[in-house]
Amino acid sequence: MFDARSLVCCAGLLALAAPSAAADAKPPNVVVIVADDMGYADAGCYGATDVRTPHLDSLARDGTRFTGFCVAQAVCTASRAALLSGCYPNRLGMAGALNHTSTTGIHPDEELLPELLKAKGYATACFGKWHLGTRPKFFPTRNGFDEWAGLPYSNDNGPLHPTVRGIPALPFYENDTLAETDPDQSAFTKRFTEKATAFIRSNKAKPFFLYLPHVMPHVPIYASKEFQGKSKRGRYGDVVEELDWSVGEVLAELKACGLEENTLVLFLSDNGPFLSYGTHAGSAVPFREGKLTAFEGGVRVPFLARWPGKVPAGRVCDDLFTGLDVLPTVAKLTGAALPRANIDGVDRSPLVLGEKGAKGRESFAYFSGNDLNAVRAGKWKLHVPHEYLTVNGPPGKDGKPANHGNMKPDAIEESGIRGIASRHGYKVESIGLSLFDLTADPGETADLAAKHPDVVKQLSALADAVRKELGDPLTKTPATGTRPVGRDAAPK
Repeated sequence: MFDARSLVCCAGLLALAAPSAAADAKPPNVVVIVADDMGYADAGCYGATDVRTPHLDSLARDGTRFTGFCVAQAVCTASRAALLSGCYPNRLGMAGALNHTSTTGIHPDEELLPELLKAKGYATACFGKWHLGTRPKFFPTRNGFDEWAGLPYSNDNGPLHPTVRGIPALPFYENDTLAETDPDQSAFTKRFTEKATAFIRSNKAKPFFLYLPHVMPHVPIYASKEFQGKSKRGRYGDVVEELDWSVGEVLAELKACGLEENTLVLFLSDNGPFLSYGTHAGSAVPFREGKLTAFEGGVRVPFLARWPGKVPAGRVCDDLFTGLDVLPTVAKLTGAALPRANIDGVDRSPLVLGEKGAKGRESFAYFSGNDLNAVRAGKWKLHVPHEYLTVNGPPGKDGKPANHGNMKPDAIEESGIRGIASRHGYKVESIGLSLFDLTADPGETADLAAKHPDVVKQLSALADAVRKELGDPLTKTPATGTRPVGRDAAPK
C-alpha cells in the first residue's frame, strides 16, 4: 500500500524523469511568480470575498488551479531552496530562514533551476527576495541568474522589524552592487514589476526564465499610493490587490510581446500566512494553523499554472503536488537537464498538462527546520510527537503581533522554536502521535490513530525511512543522505 522508497528520489525515478527534446523550435518561456506569506484563501479563486484578484482569477480560469499543492517547508528560505533545487531543504542544510547574520547559503555545487535553464540557452532574471544566502558568494548572479535586483533576506530583517530593535539597515542590491539601504518598501511591488516587464521586452526573441519572488505580503506590509485604502480588507487587502495588479502587468506584457502562447506561468506563495500578525496576515481557511508549522495551513498554498493550449483551462486539480516537483517538471517541459546530484522532486508534467491517468505524489515528508513533524501517504497524514507554534492569544493588529504588550523578544539570530515564538507573538504547544484523513478532515481536527493502527504502523515505517535519509534531531537520528551547506566565514 505504501512504499517508503517513494519519499526519497532514487536513480530509477530520476531516469524516468529525464528530459526529452523540446517539440517546439523555441522552448517555452517560464515565469514563476512567488508571493511571500500569502495565505491559501487570499485570492478570489481560492475563496476570498474581501480581496479583488481579477488577474489571479484569470490565471485560474485560463489554466489549472491546484488545491493540493504543498511547499517543502512553511518558512521562507527552506521553501525557496526546495523550489529552485528540487530537494528537501534539510538535505542541503537550508532548513529554516536565514537572516543578516547568517554565514551559510546554498552550496556552489548545487545546480539550481536557473543554471539548468541557462545551460539550455535561456536568459534568466530574479527580481525580489532571494533568501538563499546573504553573502555575495551566494547571490542569484552566482547561481545562474543573469540579472538580479532585490533583497538578500526578508524585509522585516531591518530597522522596521515589528519587535526586534538594533537591526542594521535593510540592503537593496542591483546584481552584486549595494544600490541603497532602507529603500521605500511601498514601492517594492511596482519596482519589481517594472523590472520584470522590461526583462520580458528585452528578451522576447529568445527563451527566458523570469523568477519574480515578491517581498509582499511579508510583514511589515506596504502598498503603493495607488492601492492604499482601496480594498475591503485593510492594508493587507491593499497589498494583495497590488500583487494581483503585478500579475496582470506581467500577463499583459507577455501578450503585447506575442509570447503568451509559448509561456508557462506559475504562481504560488512560499508558505502559509503569518497568523500572529492578525489584520496584517492572510488566511489559511479551511486548514489548521499557518506559517512555521507542519499543519496544512503552513504548507498548503495557492498554486496556479497557465500555458495556453498546453495546460487545461478551467481545471481544478486536487492531487498532491509539491515545491520539490517544480524543478523536474519545468526541466521536462523545457528540455533542460536535471541536476547531476540526486533530487527529491519528481517530474509532474503529465499532471500539469492534464494527461489522462496522471497522478500526483503518493508520499511527502513535513519538516520544521531539521525536525521531522509529519509524513503523508495518500489521504493519510501522520503527525509524530513534536512541538509547534500557535498564536499567543488574540491575533495582532496594525503590524504588531499577538501578545505584543507582553513580549520580550530574543535577538534576531536566536534560533529554535522558542526564539521564533518570542519574536513573533506565538506560544509553543505539543501534539502527540496523531493520524488525520485529509480528504474528510483537511483541518486536521479528528485524530484517527486509535481507529487505524495499521495505517499508523505503515506511516511510521515511512517516517523511519525519511529519518534515516535526512536525519531527525527529535529522535536523535543521524542523516545518511544530506549534502554540505555553503559557508562563508570571512568578515563582511
